[in-house]
Amino acid sequence: MDDETLTYKDVAKQERYDRAYLRMAAEWASLSHCTRKQVGALIVRNGMIISDGYNGTPGGYPNACEDEAGSTHWYVLHAEANAITKVARSNNSAENGTLYITLSPCKDCAKMILQAGIKRVVFSVAYKDLSGVDFLQQSGIEVVQIEQP
Repeated sequence: MDDETLTYKDVAKQERYDRAYLRMAAEWASLSHCTRKQVGALIVRNGMIISDGYNGTPGGYPNACEDEAGSTHWYVLHAEANAITKVARSNNSAENGTLYITLSPCKDCAKMILQAGIKRVVFSVAYKDLSGVDFLQQSGIEVVQIEQP
């Protein structure tokens, strides 16, 4: 086989895995108690899921993400922040890993993604503000959008 065929096969295989991990992240999002948006995240390194997260309140707080007016409480954690902090409490490292997330990261989470050493971000739906995606790309992190059916 020539290099072009291998490259095509590798790309096709990576896309199959990317889509599968995004489906898993979407399933994880369904665990969120938030009503406005449910977001799920997975961190994969060396072919293994090393962390997961969904948007929600910190441990010990009521599960309701929104107040009576429908505004999100300031202390609600984003899915990627939950996944990254979970890695920080483990023996794993996100260094050179891939973050799969159902919604593109905000600018605050983008800073955490960079600091965690994540080298690739794959997301399904673009958030209205793409400054987080722009920051990641300017920082040399590969960002891929794969819309799921």
